[in-house]
Amino acid sequence: MEQAQGRARARSWFTQFPAALRHVALIRLIAMLGAGGVLYLTPMVFHQAQFSAGRVTEGLALAALAGTLGRILSGLLLDRGLNCAVPVLLAALMAIAGDARLMGAGSFGGYLQGQVLLGMAVGFYWPAIELAVPLCCAPVPSGRAFALMRSADALGIAAGALLGAVLAWRGWLRGIYAVDIGCMLVLLLLLSRRQLPDPRPRERLAHPSPWGPWLPGLLPLLAVAVLATAMPALMQSALPLELVRGSLLRRALPVSLGALTIGLQLALLLLLQWPVGQALARRPVRTGLTLSLVSFAAGNLLLAGSAYSERGLGLLLLAQLPLALGMACFLPTATEAVVERSPIEHQGLALALLSQCFAISGFAAPLLAGRLLDGQGHGAGLWLLMAVACLGGLLMVRGLGPRRALP
Repeated sequence: MEQAQGRARARSWFTQFPAALRHVALIRLIAMLGAGGVLYLTPMVFHQAQFSAGRVTEGLALAALAGTLGRILSGLLLDRGLNCAVPVLLAALMAIAGDARLMGAGSFGGYLQGQVLLGMAVGFYWPAIELAVPLCCAPVPSGRAFALMRSADALGIAAGALLGAVLAWRGWLRGIYAVDIGCMLVLLLLLSRRQLPDPRPRERLAHPSPWGPWLPGLLPLLAVAVLATAMPALMQSALPLELVRGSLLRRALPVSLGALTIGLQLALLLLLQWPVGQALARRPVRTGLTLSLVSFAAGNLLLAGSAYSERGLGLLLLAQLPLALGMACFLPTATEAVVERSPIEHQGLALALLSQCFAISGFAAPLLAGRLLDGQGHGAGLWLLMAVACLGGLLMVRGLGPRRALP
């Protein structure tokens, strides 16, 4: 009886949102279910294939570089009035091709080919699926809508990573690519039944405002975003490698336990995302960004400290809480800030620029991490460096002015 009542309350809570917004949330949930294992466990797959940390992270960096082209193309096409569903469809097809290549890749060349395809898919997907949110959220405020979207993302990624941990335990870690292919096929089916919205009214698209009044105001926010998005990139590249390789005094973990540790962080993110996103939606953007950077710094210090003890696993597990809190604070806050600070006819490009911050950090952070892991044999130096950088980033947050009303 209690379970039935709980399900009824959950359905009632979800139905408060418009049908179009629920459709976008479902698409994101399915997409992230497939991506959860691929994003966080690919380094473990190719660690098992005897790739060095440098080679694994080079592939991740190349994927991020390929995604830059997809993001700009997607943003520009959206600003010209292209339906949001078209880039998402292209992304699903490229992801299927990339997953199929990685599933059977045994050489470094095959690994790079698969990563390029996945990077392009990510690039096309994010500006379109982000722009769809403010287009279909009325009468719900966009801040609450983005909190819902990030909760759907977190649920999908956590479930995907935990499913990947089960596959690792069963000895078929590469099954994460089969899961992603299945999710992309479901996504294509959902889009065939109901389209995503068109961008803003055509009369605004025909007479766009100049870039000068709004683009400079985004630059401090984008600088903070490059720093903050380095943390998810390192959680997807350096942390999985360090878990299975060990660090200084901390012992290496089996692949299945390493995957479960990643799943713990994602499960915490799932629990925190909605209440944190809801609370920050009512506060200035500087509040969310400050809390995010402070949380990231604390998590990095705990990760670094865990390397200096044979029983450092406890500190490593404790670090997952502030790391998850940092991501829960940053993701909806930054997206809402970009929407508020850009005119409607340029929001596709503005969201593409924010998404490019993920690409820049996704390119640079894994390369730096791979060099440090191979050169030092542990990640303590990397985590200490990131803690200092996050604390330094608080100076950039202070430079963010109040949001401006744009036509």
